[in-house]
Amino acid sequence: MRNSAIAVSGLRKAFDDKVVLDGIDFDVPAGTVFSLLGPNGAGKTTTVNVLTTLMKADAGTARVAGHDVATGTKAVRAAIGVTGQFAAVDELLTGQENLQLMADLKHLGSAEARRLVTDLLERFDLTESAQKLASTYSGGMRRKLDLAMTLVGRPQIIFLDEPTTGLDPRSRRTMWGIIRELVADGVTVFLTTQYLEEADQLADRIAVLDQGRLVAHGTPGELKRQVPGSYVRLGFTNVAELDAAAQILTGSTRDDEDLTLRVPSDGGARSLRTLLARLDEQSIDVDELSVHTPDLDDVFLALTGHASTEEYAR
Repeated sequence: MRNSAIAVSGLRKAFDDKVVLDGIDFDVPAGTVFSLLGPNGAGKTTTVNVLTTLMKADAGTARVAGHDVATGTKAVRAAIGVTGQFAAVDELLTGQENLQLMADLKHLGSAEARRLVTDLLERFDLTESAQKLASTYSGGMRRKLDLAMTLVGRPQIIFLDEPTTGLDPRSRRTMWGIIRELVADGVTVFLTTQYLEEADQLADRIAVLDQGRLVAHGTPGELKRQVPGSYVRLGFTNVAELDAAAQILTGSTRDDEDLTLRVPSDGGARSLRTLLARLDEQSIDVDELSVHTPDLDDVFLALTGHASTEEYAR
């Protein structure tokens, strides 16, 4: 089992009489992507601010990279990198100068700094534009430069606050590829995002925060199976097989034209084994099988009562 990169227990925070975090608990294994979702006012940004030492919790504990965020502030800050929604680049400097500035702030030696800056420019496909002012960069290039600047300190854990907001689909997918590469190198990513597809694509585990409480926590697949509407689609080679299956699988919906049967199911492995065993007992052959589950939009709406297009908590 992987070590915990982030461990949160009983975290509470209130502003005057408004409770923003109401005793939340979660654990983020090292080298994974964890996505925190939540509608407007859910407490998402407050959680990130506590974990990045920008705000103190009223109660509970939070450990980041093995350090308590309340008592080991310096150690936590040394272990993390934070990339906000808006690229924090100096537009009066070139891409290379922005990276060099970060290297100087990290007190890296000149040789190490040169090597690291060169590597990051290549990694983020910014070498050709390295000598151009950041003010001339496109939105996608600025986001890449911003993330590259975060990596100058070689953080163990990176907090990405809506990293692809405002990017076109191609730039968004490029950023997804970069995030996957970081995780492959052992970096832990804590992701907040406006795009549920992004969480579905990237996250190993997702937590849904609503009104200060975690209303769900699990893998994308586990969350989807919590919402009614999952079904198994069975395909057959002839009408006789379809008829036989329909007789024993009560509650299913048949399509005679496509020779398919739609069977309500949670889509889990145990349910599938049971379903196939029932068919096998009657010597019914299944030609095709596919599992259909609700997407994260359905999950989000069912768990929070808010449509996913609503503005998320900032």
